[in-house]
Amino acid sequence: MSPEDFLFQVDKGSIVLDVRSPSEFLEGHISGAVSWPLFSNDERAQIGTLYKQRSREDAVDLGLELIGPRMKELAQYGRHLFESQSSSDGSKVRHALLIHCWRGGMRSESVAWLLRTAGIPTVILEGGYKAFRTFARTQFDRTINFAVLGGLTGSAKTETLHELSKLPGESVIDLEGLARHYGSAFGNLEAQVQPTTQQFSNDLYAELRALNAWSDFAPKRTRPIWIENESRSIGCVDLPEPIFSQLISSRCFEMKRTDDDRVHHLVKMYGEIDPELLISAFKRISLKLGSDPANKAISAISSGNLHVAARLALVYYDKTYAHGLTKRDSSLRTDVNCKDLTPLECAIHLSSFLTDFTS
Repeated sequence: MSPEDFLFQVDKGSIVLDVRSPSEFLEGHISGAVSWPLFSNDERAQIGTLYKQRSREDAVDLGLELIGPRMKELAQYGRHLFESQSSSDGSKVRHALLIHCWRGGMRSESVAWLLRTAGIPTVILEGGYKAFRTFARTQFDRTINFAVLGGLTGSAKTETLHELSKLPGESVIDLEGLARHYGSAFGNLEAQVQPTTQQFSNDLYAELRALNAWSDFAPKRTRPIWIENESRSIGCVDLPEPIFSQLISSRCFEMKRTDDDRVHHLVKMYGEIDPELLISAFKRISLKLGSDPANKAISAISSGNLHVAARLALVYYDKTYAHGLTKRDSSLRTDVNCKDLTPLECAIHLSSFLTDFTS
């Protein structure tokens, strides 16, 4: 089955079984797929070595030797997955299990054969995960109608996006949520594990597909998708280049906030963070912020005065944001007055503003 048809089955709720090794799955997988490795990382390495150094036949023999004792267990688990499927209303469904490996070769074919022998219907992804990646990346080249949400650091853009997602008729992509990083030196103070760039790309594709970003399904989209103004990298994760290109060429709605709004938001956001983590972040930006302001911020944190530290941080981030704006077309920026508003009030105002702007 082609990647496009395979994904249509995924949309219907079919279970995707990724039979590649755990390390391959960790590097990147179809969003929502179940990791069901036919071989462990070490076993896959052993088979690969035999294939290269001796022969295909020897590699196949080792593979059969490894999975032979587990065939009954594999079939039982496959049957469990097949029979446990249910729809959103709780009723039983019986979708064929969707299976793939790296290129649609022996691993997926072997598992599919075993499950079919056990009476379980299966479908194999033609070309495997590699074909899915090629298909998904080509979709990023297609035009998406974005409404980019901009604003200086501390404007509560992410919180406003979350509120927008709750409003009727609005659609939102949370890039920082997908990347598990707030996109700055302070963006991942608690060292949350980020996805790989490959997995971020897969998850972004899944989100865009779920929002019908390319109007492939009825009804077609008539309203832009809100997305935050980001740089090419969010922490250690890189945006797909076609998506970044569309971000900087789309209309950007710049939230205008007061300095007090921004400081209040940053203090609320980072107030419960370990002060030592905040101090470490200021040390990382001390060269660009300046040693004197950085030391003043560190002193303020040590004495519990986060408001002073936040104002000092804004000096650095405002310069960084202003530099980023020089790379973008000023005619595509529209200011929106969001001063003294809560994130919910910002969202309501922005939603109304977009309606008037596009009508």
